[in-house]
Amino acid sequence: MNWKLHRRKFCRLAAGTAVLPILSRIASAQAYPTRPVRVVVGYAPGIAPDVTARLVAQSLSERLGQQVNVENRLGAGSNIAAETVVRAAPDGYTLLLMTVTNAVNATLYKGLHFDIVRDIAPIVLTFRAPNVLVVNPSVPAKTLPEFIAYAKANPGKINYPSDGIGSMPQVTCELFKVMAGVDLVHVPYRGSYLPDLLSGQMKVAFSSIVTTIPYIRAGQLRVLAVTSATRSDALPDVPTIGEFVPGYEANTWHGIGAPKSTPAEIISKLNTEINAVLADPQTKERFAKLGGTAIGGSSAEFAKFIDSEIEKWGKVIRAANIKVE
Repeated sequence: MNWKLHRRKFCRLAAGTAVLPILSRIASAQAYPTRPVRVVVGYAPGIAPDVTARLVAQSLSERLGQQVNVENRLGAGSNIAAETVVRAAPDGYTLLLMTVTNAVNATLYKGLHFDIVRDIAPIVLTFRAPNVLVVNPSVPAKTLPEFIAYAKANPGKINYPSDGIGSMPQVTCELFKVMAGVDLVHVPYRGSYLPDLLSGQMKVAFSSIVTTIPYIRAGQLRVLAVTSATRSDALPDVPTIGEFVPGYEANTWHGIGAPKSTPAEIISKLNTEINAVLADPQTKERFAKLGGTAIGGSSAEFAKFIDSEIEKWGKVIRAANIKVE
């Protein structure tokens, strides 16, 4: 009889012990955050990923009741920033500003010490914007069909710049080259190529709408098309490339991720709060001024989207034989 009583007590204690870690995680998630949170951005201050990260961080700070700081960690095509977060404690206090570059890098870089799908937990897709196909006003083409004809008449003679090997301006243009049947020559830059594009040394570029829209509005660059599937609200009179090159689509996007083992309760809380930030009319207006759209959605939807982007840009990288030196 005593043995049965001891056994029941032991089972109750064992069950209680098993529940303790779960209760501890729930309590931690409910209390989270109790100190400042940092969002690691692999780009320089003032450019599109940094700008959108700071806009989200500002509003998220108010909602969480703790400061959300942006930390710029440049280098290796944003891989240093990603690895910083991969190696961080999975406690919700170190987050990653994810971009389309992370999807590109998954195929482009062979020796990474991390896997963006395996090692980063997607939280939410925050921002999407088209790139724009712009030309210096000295280029005779006034429309996209005219530019395609101009490029076909001058194969291998028209240079286009990018931020570096495998950067969005390059892979976006390489996709266009294949689908439009034109031969443009890639010129990678270590710094900004905008001065050379504005001066006419570079004739055409596939640039971020966030970066180039001031120059488009000032008449310093001529925009021929946007790269999204539908026209941009920021440039409603500008056609999409897909209107002339069926099936073409390429977008810049940003989102938030965390180290893979971050508790599900914290991921869920961040997803809820960031979605609330993105639904705010003020955030939508700010993103619209940048030429983009506030997105939002579930973590699962973001994960599926990342997978599709890795597959898409992997095909482009292999077809164009893009390799980092």
